[in-house]
Amino acid sequence: MNLNNLSCKSARNICIVKTLAKLGHFPTRTTEKEAWFLSPLRSETQASFSVSLIKNLWFDFGLGTGGNTIDLIMLMKSWSVRETLEFLKNDMSSLSFSPPNIEPISKEPEISILDVQIIHLKALIDYLHSRNIPYEIGRKYCTQVWYRCRGKRFFALGLENYKRGWELRNKYFKTSSRPKTFSFFERQSKQLIITEGMFDFLSLATIDEDLVQNSDCIILNSLAFLERIKMLIPKYEKALLYLDNDPAGKKAAGSLLNQFQNVTDCSNSYCDYIDLNEKLKAEKSLTLK
Repeated sequence: MNLNNLSCKSARNICIVKTLAKLGHFPTRTTEKEAWFLSPLRSETQASFSVSLIKNLWFDFGLGTGGNTIDLIMLMKSWSVRETLEFLKNDMSSLSFSPPNIEPISKEPEISILDVQIIHLKALIDYLHSRNIPYEIGRKYCTQVWYRCRGKRFFALGLENYKRGWELRNKYFKTSSRPKTFSFFERQSKQLIITEGMFDFLSLATIDEDLVQNSDCIILNSLAFLERIKMLIPKYEKALLYLDNDPAGKKAAGSLLNQFQNVTDCSNSYCDYIDLNEKLKAEKSLTLK
């Protein structure tokens, strides 16, 4: 192919994942919509370089920058646009991008809460133990919730949120009832703890119950609710973050650190794990060996 005929527009249709493979870089984790790599632009031990399999765009969360195939190769090789196009010109067919076929997501089924009880079912107690959460901790902050979904009756551990909806977890399902928002334990403390999910919070209570008992606590239940809790942060002398050690969690933590002087990122305490519960489960496994 003549270089003059290879425009930047056509080069952008070259698959980033295939191009990275050609250069010796392969994903450490792949989902339906994203592939995660150790950054080809810098040294790291935990993948924070994301490639959208839908849009064929990359983003390096460590550098805070992203772009298309041309942008990436130019940065990796310190090449000009012309040098990059020269490199790509013979691989237009083999590296062509085609988005995956993803079935449309069906509407989430309506969940109705039937009963709320103290946790007593063995299946839920065993589930807590499998996550290395003591029964006493689980019972203190969660309840046993019976709910109906698609005409069938189920039970789960339930954590009530700020608007009386429920986060629901058992060994097989992770769901929630409406309205969905963050959970909030308010104790008139000057210190705020922010965790990402239910089991992050239960894990922290297991590791340091005094810290949890002497702090106001927010469980986001989803990073999507981060904006809703930002207005609460300034009223505290200190806000401690326990978000996931993944690109989304790191990006959220970085955003809060940039906006608020009273925020401390505590993720270093579980830096080798994706979240607090993974660390807690790993410690249990080591104890049993």
